[in-house]
Amino acid sequence: MGGAGTTAAQTMNQALIRTTLAAAGALMLALPPIGLAFAAQGAGAEPAALAAAPAAAPAPAPGVAAPPAPAPNPVVAEAESLDPGEFVWRPELAPAGPVEIVVSIPLQRAYVYRGGALIGVTTVSTGRRGHATPVGRFSITQKRREHYSNLYNNAPMPFMQRLTNDGIALHAGQIPGYPASHGCVRLPLAFARHLFGVTQVGVAVHIVASSPAPTEALAMVRGTSAYAGMGGPVEDSAN
Repeated sequence: MGGAGTTAAQTMNQALIRTTLAAAGALMLALPPIGLAFAAQGAGAEPAALAAAPAAAPAPAPGVAAPPAPAPNPVVAEAESLDPGEFVWRPELAPAGPVEIVVSIPLQRAYVYRGGALIGVTTVSTGRRGHATPVGRFSITQKRREHYSNLYNNAPMPFMQRLTNDGIALHAGQIPGYPASHGCVRLPLAFARHLFGVTQVGVAVHIVASSPAPTEALAMVRGTSAYAGMGGPVEDSAN
């Protein structure tokens, strides 16, 4: 009895082991060969799950803000509609720097720059017919707060700044709105006083027969060699 029971149990165990091994073998056959999958990866192929993943988007470059546009010079707007004898004077816009002056005969305007910045615009009166104001690049050669002509009845020439040896100068005078002088550049009295206070001997004065805008005049005269200073016999005149 004992021997028969042991043999039956052994037989059942062996049958169970064979069934388990058969199931394990079937599972192994159902799985893809691991070695082949890794070999395919080594050759450059990717598993389907990896190949389907979208590529990461590149990080956006940090934004660079554009520099702000320079603020418009307020003198330009204020000087758009000046009546004869009027002017704009804003020296605080450029407290320091070399002074240059541009006079436009057609526009009957003068522009004053300091350190390259526009600080003043004024109406002027240049030479009338027969007494044309010369064009060119001049330098202030003499300054006199109080000056009188020795040719025209001792006529006053306040805040005179001489440009030529024959008497052409910047000075205060009547501004009727058209060329009326004997060749000088007349300025409104208050403007002539302001200008006298910021110039010195040697300051460049450009007198042109063109009509540049105040924002363009200085660049125009600096970019050409067409302007040459003029001189003449030593003689003074009321203009």
